[in-house]
Amino acid sequence: MTTLNQSPFYLLGATTRDGRRRIVELAEEKSLALDGDVCTKASSDLTTPRNRLAVEMAWLPGLSPNSASVLVDNLHNHIDLVKMASTAPALAKANLLAAAIELLDPEVEVDQWCDWIVEFAYTVDTIKPKDVLREISEDRSVSGFPVVKLEHIEAELLERQRYYTDTIKTALNRFSPDKLVDVVTRVVETTTDTGEEHGASLVHALVERYEVDANRDYLQPEAENIKKLAEAIRQSAHKGESSVKPLVDKLIQVVSKWDSVAQPIQLSVKARGLDHDLSYEVAHAIRNLGLDLFNKHDMLDTVNRLTKVLQELFAELPEMLGQLDQDAETLDEIHGNRKEAQKRSNEWEKEIYYQAEIGLVFKDTLRISTKGVEWKDKCFPLDSITWVKWGAVNHSVNGVPTGTDYTIAVGDHRSSAVIETRKNEIYSTFTDKLWRAVCTRLLTETLTTLKNGKSITIGDAVIDDKGVQLTKHKFFGNETEYRDWGKVTYTSSGGSLFITAKDDKKVYVSLPYLSTPNAHILEAMIRLSFKKWTGRLSGFLNE
Repeated sequence: MTTLNQSPFYLLGATTRDGRRRIVELAEEKSLALDGDVCTKASSDLTTPRNRLAVEMAWLPGLSPNSASVLVDNLHNHIDLVKMASTAPALAKANLLAAAIELLDPEVEVDQWCDWIVEFAYTVDTIKPKDVLREISEDRSVSGFPVVKLEHIEAELLERQRYYTDTIKTALNRFSPDKLVDVVTRVVETTTDTGEEHGASLVHALVERYEVDANRDYLQPEAENIKKLAEAIRQSAHKGESSVKPLVDKLIQVVSKWDSVAQPIQLSVKARGLDHDLSYEVAHAIRNLGLDLFNKHDMLDTVNRLTKVLQELFAELPEMLGQLDQDAETLDEIHGNRKEAQKRSNEWEKEIYYQAEIGLVFKDTLRISTKGVEWKDKCFPLDSITWVKWGAVNHSVNGVPTGTDYTIAVGDHRSSAVIETRKNEIYSTFTDKLWRAVCTRLLTETLTTLKNGKSITIGDAVIDDKGVQLTKHKFFGNETEYRDWGKVTYTSSGGSLFITAKDDKKVYVSLPYLSTPNAHILEAMIRLSFKKWTGRLSGFLNE
């Protein structure tokens, strides 16, 4: 029996328009054929105000008594009638679809299961609390039961959402593991446009339940096995490429299977603008293995294979922002100890000092100190610097890394200097010193400007304390749209900072780090403010 067949309305043959007296009479009549306790409980659920709303919302509100009876009576023999009930109110149709999924044969083809679940998810998304309130209230005006409030409807809809998720999950648990993964993956692909659209809330709730089981039973332990296998390949690499080939074959096979199980999770979190950390860990382990095999053992063919696997299985992964995390900790310390920082000026002078020689034959000196930033024949006093930018460009041949070009630029209102190097040590150390010496001041000054009600332009983004002006990208011409900070997300990808509207992925700005002055400053402001969001970008200055 489906949940609808167990409804007090169905058990007693009652309608949503029957009053208390009629319900009691029906219970007495049904007790001659059914268990008396069952009839008593059904009558109590329908006549007790605190129980009745849940029963009403689990039934078919908004449908006529005759239509409701026909649909439920024919569920077992004519299940497709549910899909034909296109004019049924959203909640009633969702309850019918839930009942249909309870009855659907596990042996039905994957495509049919996907069709049912997708329609179910879309239907649930169309349920509006005000519509449900109107439908319930109309029936109660006839039955004589007291009206309910909108907040009661909203609370009960949350319970319905959990029930809908449980219904699908219970149905999927009857599948073989491969079929379960296939169905969930196809449903997520369909409802999110392969991760490009936000998709249906019911599907994301289902994926969250799926993720709990998958992590526990497969993804987490298998991820550790993948890391161990990668390490075994690394330890065997000195024996030659032919020796590690069987292990690499095994690694690719294991990772491919792992990714197929993780795929619906990856698509779901991508659609919601989130990250799947475990996928990143697995991809990171394999990429590091490839770099070691090439740099230490020159295994070009093997690295090409691993690179292609990464490109196929992990098409999009967020960049790690470790340096910004470290900078944020430093900035927090400086903000919390402004008076103490003044007393520690001598120590600060030592902390920011750095000097390096750049060039193969004719060397130039790069220096940063309390005097300023010095490069070639230019010197920029620290307080005069109004913008900074830096970034790296990786080069590769056939997917194999061949080196990285690092660029740092600083400038004031009159001129600028561009420093280029291929040494990561110079790049990392200098940008760290530059952050301490210049960037914290620029960040604080920028936030103060915003706090005072002014706006600033960074690249294509016009920002103020409350929000940002973005670009809506259209086929014929673009246009600008404003969003509050609480209605945008930000990501770092492909050497650029992206700020994107939550409600429309086509509304965004892209700020390349190498060509956008102070893009790093803006990213740090957003990152710090979003950690303890106060409604304004400058809010954390008051902490």
